[in-house]
Amino acid sequence: MCVCQTMEVGKYGKNATRSGDRGVLLEPFIHQVGGHSSMMRYDDHTVCKPLITREQRFYESLPPEMKEFTPEYKGVVSVCFEGDSDGYINLVAYPYVENEALEQDDMPERDQPRRKHSRRSLHRSSSGTEHKEEKPGLASDSTESIQETKSPRVDLHLHSDVPFQMLDGNSGLSSEKISYNPWSLRCHKQQLSRMRSESKDRKLYKFLLLENVVHHFKLPCVLDLKMGTRQHGDDASEEKAARQMKKCEQSTSATLGVRVCGMQVYQLDTGHYLCRNKYYGRGLSIEGFRNALYQYLHNGIELRKDLFEPVLAKLRSLKAVLERQASYRFYSSSLLIIYDGKDSRAGMFVERRPEMRLKRVDSSVPESLQDGGGTEPGSSAQPKVDVRMIDFAHSTFKGFRDDPTVHDGPDMGYVFGLESLINIMEQMREENQ
Repeated sequence: MCVCQTMEVGKYGKNATRSGDRGVLLEPFIHQVGGHSSMMRYDDHTVCKPLITREQRFYESLPPEMKEFTPEYKGVVSVCFEGDSDGYINLVAYPYVENEALEQDDMPERDQPRRKHSRRSLHRSSSGTEHKEEKPGLASDSTESIQETKSPRVDLHLHSDVPFQMLDGNSGLSSEKISYNPWSLRCHKQQLSRMRSESKDRKLYKFLLLENVVHHFKLPCVLDLKMGTRQHGDDASEEKAARQMKKCEQSTSATLGVRVCGMQVYQLDTGHYLCRNKYYGRGLSIEGFRNALYQYLHNGIELRKDLFEPVLAKLRSLKAVLERQASYRFYSSSLLIIYDGKDSRAGMFVERRPEMRLKRVDSSVPESLQDGGGTEPGSSAQPKVDVRMIDFAHSTFKGFRDDPTVHDGPDMGYVFGLESLINIMEQMREENQ
């Protein structure tokens, strides 16, 4: 029984999972490598996350030239708990109805009227059945039904054909191989626990709908970088500001303007993803950061030298764009660098190494890699890469939401991080020519 009122809605997105004939069943996004809010899969091309009003308004106010480097903003949905036939709790998305759902920061919007996004959020990529309208249950019945259900569901309906392995602090492989990035499960459990603890007081939650920026990639290799020399927003308490400044001082955020927040990279020799999390990134020296970047660009057999130029081109373009954004500050935002672990030479590697040929039998190498790769034979095209800015809950610019603090010039802490990243990659390219 859902604790929220259902309503007639539009069509489902491509490969969205239905919950009965009513809502879209949200699943953890298996390629989340960093962050603390759980990213959820809405459909193949769309993810969603708990809405923070400042971030929503920032996406709505993005300068046109920044949109190439950010996920497409697709609107808002209402999310609620719903028990399944086995007594587990799931998260289900419905069209946003004004004034019914609450955002994560739970702060009333006083300085400007709320805007509806239900029509935009229902523009989906393929057809499906219409939802049927239900009469809402009584609040007391709804709350009681939630409390009587089992623990929040944490087993993932979706999984990758490629196993993930987390590297421990000693750089050795963990023994456990799982079918999703372990950080995504951690975030999902924490998110469900927070929402379930509030279920007596809150029936609906607002989630942002955003483009799934890895959906173009067969085997997405993702590097999540926390950018800038400062991570706390202008509205942070003294305690939080001090905590964030200490993290920066003790990491490469201070020395380079960038630190590793998470990573997954596909390994051709073993057929699985290697994963790192933010705790690993916080402890890195400058040389350690260089080594982490090298590891991200290494497929287990060789360094992907073909990635240097396309990634550097994207980083230089982004730097030029941000240098033109006067008064903008992107405190605590991250930068995703993405490439495809399935490249045109994968089939060659499988044929070349005897131990790899054996893995055709035990299927450690996915069948999708055994067909010779991701581009046409003889293609010399550069590999597809992507660079996207995410997480704008603490961003600001002149005139934004009547913020009292106005900054001059571009965000030089962020630009410094980009310069460091570009310099390290250029040095790595020169050393490995």
